[in-house]
Amino acid sequence: MKMNKLNFIDEALNDLKKKGLYRTLKTCSQFKSSKLVLDGKELINFSSNNYLGLAGDPILKKAACDAVEKYGCSSTASRLMCGNLALNEELEKRIAGFKRTEAALIFSSGYMANIGVISALMGRQDVIFANKYNHASLVDGCILSRAKLIRYPHKDVVGLERVLKDTGKYGRRLIVTDSLFSMDGDIAPLPEIVKLAKQYNCIVMVDDAHATGVLGRTGRGSAEYFGIPEEDVDIHMGTFGKALGGFGAYVAGSGKLKELLINRARSFIFTTALPPSVIGSVIAGISILERDNTRIKTLNKNAGYFRNQLRKEGFNILDTKTQIIPLIVGGNGKAVQLSKFLAQNGISAIAVRPPTVPQNTARIRFSITAVHSKEELSYTIETIKKADKKFSIIQ
Repeated sequence: MKMNKLNFIDEALNDLKKKGLYRTLKTCSQFKSSKLVLDGKELINFSSNNYLGLAGDPILKKAACDAVEKYGCSSTASRLMCGNLALNEELEKRIAGFKRTEAALIFSSGYMANIGVISALMGRQDVIFANKYNHASLVDGCILSRAKLIRYPHKDVVGLERVLKDTGKYGRRLIVTDSLFSMDGDIAPLPEIVKLAKQYNCIVMVDDAHATGVLGRTGRGSAEYFGIPEEDVDIHMGTFGKALGGFGAYVAGSGKLKELLINRARSFIFTTALPPSVIGSVIAGISILERDNTRIKTLNKNAGYFRNQLRKEGFNILDTKTQIIPLIVGGNGKAVQLSKFLAQNGISAIAVRPPTVPQNTARIRFSITAVHSKEELSYTIETIKKADKKFSIIQ
């Protein structure tokens, strides 16, 4: 009898279902400020990274349309071929000014930026020290580089120094960390990391994907948040697809870093450049942020209210200090049940399960935005309290 060589797919899918880790796609047909229409039902949206509400802003929409009128719908090639539009260079100058660095380079996504940068800079003879909770793209970038990867405990600077002391035999040394952790909502101890990097001669790379437009008085990210000189961080990475309301990513640092990445970052070299519409909208988003930080203040007010109310009721939301608020549930099945209960009550908040988070820490991840109303936040808190009576969330 001929064996079906794809039987392993059925086995893998069944295994995911047994463990409560099976995922499906749901169809979103419309975004309405703080709400979305999912599978035909309007829900309050706590699943989005649109932290400042810029994705639907009329100014960004007009900028996107204007760019299409001038350049068309596609850049048509990679940057090193003929895809290096004047818009690309304008955006890179704006990013460098925004981040207060010498230069910046655009990538097609945060994932491509992280794997491109790390694999371009590090090699077999080098060593990388990575926070254990770093984003998957940072982990994959480390693996692609083929450098020695040492993962230190989450935000543990004592643990980081311990491994730094024991690894003097390698060439280049890189410390890489998320600044704002996307599943826990907490913030990396950047001042202590920078101090250790100087002491042990390490390059520092910070992933500001969820911090760009959010952390700091003017949204410039983790360096501004901590009052650290931008040059103390060698490589600033951030994305446009979250608080800035667009798509794509940037890497900011020295001019020499940019030159090297243009020549060695494979995820930059071998991909079509971002479409003009995206670049135009991102430039508009940065302009809004540079003019006014009202949206940041509103976001912080909303997030503070939501965090404080949940903590007051005794819910476990870890050490979050930001707009990302994890409601820890524990079991995978309970997290899925809770997400369904919230949806039945008009709230979209997704269950996050391993391997995205550690075992037995399945959670509902709430993303607060500047466009959520006080009434929507209060209603959601009351609904969570009702869910606790049904599912026993508070341990």
